[in-house]
Amino acid sequence: MTPPELPAGAEAHFRALESLYAAAPVNGLFESRLTIVEAGRARIDFTLDERHFHAAGAVHGTAYFKMLDDAAFYAANSLVTDRFLLTTAFNLFFTRPLGPGPVVAEGRWVSGQRRVFVAEARIIDASGEEAARGTGTFMRSRIGLASLPGYAA
Repeated sequence: MTPPELPAGAEAHFRALESLYAAAPVNGLFESRLTIVEAGRARIDFTLDERHFHAAGAVHGTAYFKMLDDAAFYAANSLVTDRFLLTTAFNLFFTRPLGPGPVVAEGRWVSGQRRVFVAEARIIDASGEEAARGTGTFMRSRIGLASLPGYAA
């Protein structure tokens, strides 16, 4: 499916979403950086360390969920210029454990153009191997993007 056409100023919207991501308090817990690659595609570079580990010495599932949800969410919200989207469902699949170091979460819009959006994401480790993948459903909220601290178009 082809992403819907965005109005002029899409690049400003993408940069404002990147700013919104950076301003979210939860992102103070992760060394990460969002890049909206193009309409319907997002990339987040993360650096993981022992703070993200479970008792057995690998990255805890909460970190996987955060990375996958964020990448899919921002891929979908890159197509919506007026409203903040909300995650309504998310399925994830773990394929290999992650240790410390850099990883990339890549998000891609799959379908939906009005009220409900579907997007998927995957996590790639430093060796280029996929460590997890997930699919989320997102819907428009009543929250205007322009009203959110950090969204600076």
